[in-house]
Amino acid sequence: MQRFFITLAYNGKNYVGWQVQPNGMSVQQELQDALSIILRQKVDITGAGRTDAGVHARKMVAHFDWNGQPLNAIELVNKLNSFLPKSISISYIRQVKLDAHARFSAVSRTYSYYVTTNKDPFLNELTHRIFFQPNLELINRLCSILKEYNDFTSFSKLHTDVKTNNCVISFAQCVKTGENMYVFTLTADRFLRNMVRAIVGTLLEAGRGRLDERGLRRIIEAKNRCLAGDSVPGHALFLEDVIYPNDIWL
Repeated sequence: MQRFFITLAYNGKNYVGWQVQPNGMSVQQELQDALSIILRQKVDITGAGRTDAGVHARKMVAHFDWNGQPLNAIELVNKLNSFLPKSISISYIRQVKLDAHARFSAVSRTYSYYVTTNKDPFLNELTHRIFFQPNLELINRLCSILKEYNDFTSFSKLHTDVKTNNCVISFAQCVKTGENMYVFTLTADRFLRNMVRAIVGTLLEAGRGRLDERGLRRIIEAKNRCLAGDSVPGHALFLEDVIYPNDIWL
């Protein structure tokens, strides 16, 4: 038995999310179907996490097990890229240790969320438009506060099946790029469902002067999703990176 990690990118616009679901096509299903056809046997894949409907990934990682003839990774990448739709691109495939896991072996994940104050017909499907000039200094003061806490129940989708809502945020920042674009970037060991979108929605409340440092602390410490801001739409959210320890690769 051999285990392989697949690194891929995708535009999530036409998918119900990463995970296989009964109500539409997912990225996971698309990739599993392609692998199974090319390798001529059923292949199941496991991703580094779940992205919601419409969310994109510049770098997602998934693993699959193989017990057939030795694989030519470069050839398989080329075949997959020829077979898969334009919305999914395979970057590379690498063999890893059998106990390496795309989800549980990851040490960090990074997401970015793109906000603009400009109406742009070429970017409207990849950015979230706001109608005010955000207070960047206040937003970043609140970003620093996020790193002081571990329990992010207030930013989690309700009634999920996770055992803990604890996460360690190692990086949180919002920067202005160009005249009209603002990019929120968050890095953590793990993320809860809807967590990034809920945090960004809450930080935007600060950006328009409706929330200060004390208010953010009150929201986090209450562990109540109803107190945080509305979740921003998924179409402007990107999974940017997933990091693994160096010793998993063969």
